[in-house]
Amino acid sequence: MMRRAAESDRLYDPGLQPERTELAWRRTALAIAIGSLVSLRIFPLVLPDGLAAWGVVPGVIGVGTACLLWVAARRRQRHTTAVLTSRMSGVLPGGALLLVLTVFGTGFGTVALLLVAVTQLS
Repeated sequence: MMRRAAESDRLYDPGLQPERTELAWRRTALAIAIGSLVSLRIFPLVLPDGLAAWGVVPGVIGVGTACLLWVAARRRQRHTTAVLTSRMSGVLPGGALLLVLTVFGTGFGTVALLLVAVTQLS
């Protein structure tokens, strides 16, 4: 009986939810990095000679974004766990990471679409 009372006093379920969330963000960062590396390889080859140098830009930006996303996911997981395990009144991370990823994905897709359109028109 005493053990159940101590378990119910916890602020949250000590399951692995914050870690699973971090792993999901890491998979997303890895997918962005792989897509960016593929674009580094393909875009300079398929673009006309005058635009071949611009084909590197989306890949470099994508790899940089993937690295930042990886670090941000780790920091977010540590902060979330610290807030949930302590009795302090901290603010849990919001949706800024998701917003950044959405903006990046939209921008990267737009640039890739423009590069494909330029390739088809030339």
